[in-house]
Amino acid sequence: MGAQLRVYKRRIRAVTATKKITKAMEMIAASRIVKAQRKVAASMPYATELTRAVTAVATGSNTKHALTTEAEAPTRAAILLITSDRGLAGGYSSNAIKQAERLTERLRAEGKDVDAYIVGRKGVAYYGFRERKVAKSWTGFTDSPAYADAKRVAAPLIEAIQTDTAEGGVDELHIVYTEFVSMMTQNAVDGRMLPLSLDQVQEEDGAKGEILPLFDFEPSAEDVLDALLPRYVESRIYNALLQSAASEHAARRRAMKSATDNAGDLIKSLSRLANAARQAEITQEISEIVGGASAMADATAGSDK
Repeated sequence: MGAQLRVYKRRIRAVTATKKITKAMEMIAASRIVKAQRKVAASMPYATELTRAVTAVATGSNTKHALTTEAEAPTRAAILLITSDRGLAGGYSSNAIKQAERLTERLRAEGKDVDAYIVGRKGVAYYGFRERKVAKSWTGFTDSPAYADAKRVAAPLIEAIQTDTAEGGVDELHIVYTEFVSMMTQNAVDGRMLPLSLDQVQEEDGAKGEILPLFDFEPSAEDVLDALLPRYVESRIYNALLQSAASEHAARRRAMKSATDNAGDLIKSLSRLANAARQAEITQEISEIVGGASAMADATAGSDK
C-alpha cells in the first residue's frame, strides 16, 4: 500500500509542475495577444489608403494591367498558406491547413494546377510528411511578423504572377490565413489577392458605390499600377500575418488554459486517490496493531493458567 501512495504523490508532483508551465504559457500568450491586436490596428490606416489609391488608379484609367486583368483561360494558381512555427495552439494550424486543402480541391476541380507557398513550420512539416512539392517556404517569424517579412514573402509571389505560365508563372494568387475575430473566435479563411477584383477592393474598403474624383497620372497609369499593386500585395500579406499571429496567441492561450484546468482536475483526483490509499494504509496498520495486541493478550492469559 505504501508503494501505491508513493506513486500517487510522484504523479501529483509531475502534474503540478506541468500545471505551472501551462499557466505561464497561458499568461505569456495573453500578453502577446494585446500586442498583436495593436499591430493589426496600426496597420489598418496604411492599408486603407493604399486600397483607395489602387481603386482610384484602376477605375480612373482604361489601362489593361497584368495584375488587374483576368486571364482568358487560367490554368495555374498559387496558394499562400500561413501556419505557425510552434505547436501547443490547439487546432490553429490544422484549421488553416484544412482550409487550404479545400481551396486546392476547388481550384483543381476548375482545371487549375496549384503551387503551394507556405509560411510556418507546421505547414512545411505537413507538406513534407506527405512528400508534396512546395514552391517556397518561410519560417521563424509567425508569432511576431514584421513588414520586412511580408515583403520577403510577397516578392516571389508577385514575380510568379508577372511571369507567363509557360515559364513557370501563375494566373491567380490566393491566400489562406486565420482571421482574428475575438479572443474566443478565430476563423480560417481564404481569398484571392490577384488578379485584383475592383468590387472586392471596394467592399474591403467600404467604399462600394462611392464616386471617385478624376485623376491625371504621371508618368502613366500603368507605371502607377506597377508601383502600387506590389505594395498592395505586401500590405494584404502583412495584415494576414498580423491577424494570424493574434489568432495563434489566442488559440495558444485557450489551449493552455484548458490544459491548466485539466491539470487542476487531475491533481484533485489524484489527491483523493492518495488520501484513500493513505487511509487504507492507516486502517491496515491499526488492524495489525489491534490484532497483535489481541494475540499478545491471549498468549498472556494462556500462560497465567
